[in-house]
Amino acid sequence: MELTAVLTPAEEGGFVALNPETGTTTQGESIEEAIANLREATALYLEEFPLVAVGHPVITVFSIPATAAHA
Repeated sequence: MELTAVLTPAEEGGFVALNPETGTTTQGESIEEAIANLREATALYLEEFPLVAVGHPVITVFSIPATAAHA
C-alpha cells in the first residue's frame, strides 16, 4: 500500500511526519527516522481502522503576503 508522508521541521529539532490519509502523526530526529516512525504508527493504526481507499490526497503549496503572517 502506498501512502503519503508530509514532513515539516519541528521547532525543537528533527521533523514532524503526518500521513494525511489516516491522520497519524509522529516525529523523528532525521527524515529517515520520522518516516520509519510514521510507517510504524500508520501500520498500527490500520490494524485497528482499515483504510477505505479513495485515492491519494493532492499536496501543493501556497503563499500568503508576509504582512498577513504577522497579523
